[in-house]
Amino acid sequence: MTLNRKEQQKVMVLNRLERGELGGKEAAVLVGLSLRQVRRLLADYRLADYRKEGVAALAHGNRGRRPVHALAPEQRQRIVALAQGPYAGCNHYHLQELLAEREGLLVSRPSIWRILMEGGIRSPRRRRPAKHRCRRERYPQEGMLLQIDGSRHDWLEGRGPYLSLVAAVDDATGTVPAALFREQEDAQGYFLLLRGIVQAKGIPLALYSDRHGIFQRSPKEPMTLQEQLSGERQPTQFGRALKELGIQPIFALSPQAKGRIERFFGTLQDRLVAELRLAGASTVEEANRVLGGFLPRFNAHFGVPAAQPGSAYRQLPEGWDVDTILCFKYQRTVARDNTVRFGGHTLQLLPGLDRLSYAQARVEAQERLDASVVVQYQGQTLASQEAPPGPVTLRARKEERAGPTPVSLLVGAVPCPVLPLGPNHKETTPARGTKGNGRKPSLNHPWRKYPVVTKSLNH
Repeated sequence: MTLNRKEQQKVMVLNRLERGELGGKEAAVLVGLSLRQVRRLLADYRLADYRKEGVAALAHGNRGRRPVHALAPEQRQRIVALAQGPYAGCNHYHLQELLAEREGLLVSRPSIWRILMEGGIRSPRRRRPAKHRCRRERYPQEGMLLQIDGSRHDWLEGRGPYLSLVAAVDDATGTVPAALFREQEDAQGYFLLLRGIVQAKGIPLALYSDRHGIFQRSPKEPMTLQEQLSGERQPTQFGRALKELGIQPIFALSPQAKGRIERFFGTLQDRLVAELRLAGASTVEEANRVLGGFLPRFNAHFGVPAAQPGSAYRQLPEGWDVDTILCFKYQRTVARDNTVRFGGHTLQLLPGLDRLSYAQARVEAQERLDASVVVQYQGQTLASQEAPPGPVTLRARKEERAGPTPVSLLVGAVPCPVLPLGPNHKETTPARGTKGNGRKPSLNHPWRKYPVVTKSLNH
């Protein structure tokens, strides 16, 4: 008979209690039982069994029996098969939720861990040892501070291209008001993210981000003449939009400073990757559809209540157009023919009711998120259309259609033989009318026998 440590201690205490070396109260404290239970152990029927069978009588009667609430072997094998098959790569917490939602298996997380460890399946999530840091108090109300960032990751696990997840996390509740997949982490993606937040929740008070060039200009970048005259750096396109919306930008000095969104990306690189794999997503459009159904469940599961009720989000003022603010704005000067050049295109400004021509006027070209271009002058949108192509463009198109001009069409074209290079030939450019060594060619030199064609039919 093999006794565990608790049973061995019980044998030692009962032996000393039987010899009178311990009292009932002391024995009860040592074995972790009440005095009544100790007295029951000392009863004649129990003590008689102990004297007959020895220490085997102190072993629990259910030892070696299968518990009534234990999982059936078929269920254990099914859990192992699912963990190695469709749910491979899911951590134990996520696997527990998937088994309950999709398979109808209500199993606790410790049981799943024990079953998988017995099957030799370890959790794919490697956790680093925690470092002691001072926790920062959350902002008390929803909408006071949002942490924004992007995560470049193999979200589709080789089924499609690498994608960047651009997201925002509310500091007070830990919920995600908006997120989207992009092919690259770019300013247009953050404009789309901010537009989704404004349309769904409102305008937040502050945004917490890193010092990426999308949010802040590099201090090493030289200042322009306009910046030197004004005494301050011009904001980026995204920074200008935050200023127009009245959002305070806050820049972090380290990734640990915005640890809430960093941990959020770590969670999604585990859970969302499995969701995308189960849905079979292979494009950025399919990934965004899966993300749209995943975020409400994520917010309901991981969100926490704010310290103060209510919302600090501000609604967009009456008459404001969010598309006019969340766009790329550039200053242009109208040409004398009332056109504006932008992005390789030429826009023709149409005459208005109060002004026929805007020549030499300073206008603002706005590139909207839907790739359309709008020209504004002093806050008013000007009617414009694609300008007719100019003569330079037409000649270029004509040459592209006609192809290169054959040599036979040139005036006075005479086929010139290819002369072999002499042993003293040097890769130098001789002066006009001289040979490579600086001397003029003789009268019977081959250069004088064959004229050089320098004029074409166009001349």
